[in-house]
Amino acid sequence: MSLLAISGFAQTKIANASAGRKKIIVAYVTSWTKVMPDPAYVTHINYAFGHVNNTFDGIRIDNEKRLKSLVSLKNNAPQLKIMLSVGGWGSGRFSEMAATAENRKKFAEDCLRVINEFGLDGIDIDWEYPTSNAAKISSSPDDTRNYTSLMQEIRNKIRKSKLLTLASVADAKYIDFKAIEPAVDFVNIMTYDMGRPPYHHAGLYRSKYTSGISVDEAVTAHLNAGMPLGKLVLGIPFYGHGKDGIADFIDYREIVNLKGFKMQWDEEARVPFLENDRGEFVCTYETPESIAVKCAYLLNRGMLGAMYWEYGGDTDDGILRKAVFSGINK
Repeated sequence: MSLLAISGFAQTKIANASAGRKKIIVAYVTSWTKVMPDPAYVTHINYAFGHVNNTFDGIRIDNEKRLKSLVSLKNNAPQLKIMLSVGGWGSGRFSEMAATAENRKKFAEDCLRVINEFGLDGIDIDWEYPTSNAAKISSSPDDTRNYTSLMQEIRNKIRKSKLLTLASVADAKYIDFKAIEPAVDFVNIMTYDMGRPPYHHAGLYRSKYTSGISVDEAVTAHLNAGMPLGKLVLGIPFYGHGKDGIADFIDYREIVNLKGFKMQWDEEARVPFLENDRGEFVCTYETPESIAVKCAYLLNRGMLGAMYWEYGGDTDDGILRKAVFSGINK
């Protein structure tokens, strides 16, 4: 058999193995909401948030009592994975922490301390974003290289028995994915916030209502950057963006109660939007129908699963979380 044939055979085996892996559903659950997630509909919970502490060498956790209550779900659902997500938009001090070997080592040690103290299954790093100060946080041109060293340090400290994941911006910038790939279990792509009305913020494919990139292009960007499909998790927003009488950020639970708007379906982008009485695009959001399309897409591509921000944005009866669950488990 030629080397080319062997390479093709190996790639096929990897793709088949990825397609055959049990798919995951990651739900972000926040410190400021009270709803308790139903383990029947998720495989992983990312608790938002922990933060880099003021001395740049450890973790400070928001509302530790809520984190403990989430971990208690494992008493009746031992298969459930609970992670602490460190970071979030506007959460800083990453750059200073990652800048020195000593701080990285101490931070990694504190990751292990938090895992052991709270009975967690791993750590999710949500630095938004290395080398960028768009969120009004400190940054450095060295952040990307230091990020790689940080992830390697955390992996070495928590070992392979615990999970190490990350949240990534849609266009796959800021991170050296080839370098971190061996250290991480999977990547949660934030395939949302890519536009504001009159544009979609999470359109699956391009259409005339695309201002940035599409979800499909975001997945391909991560693949081209060096992260295999079997380690990619597709982000789904449980919220929308509005204008002209609709809040810029609005949870799905509030969108379903809006009056005086007409739902439209973009057949090219495969997502809905709301129009006002003048026929203007005023809200971009998701429905069970668009979620079903996204789930079919990720399964077809051989991705690891779906992620959503955030559990509390759903209706009380779980319209969207049930759509994700049924879409992933077809």
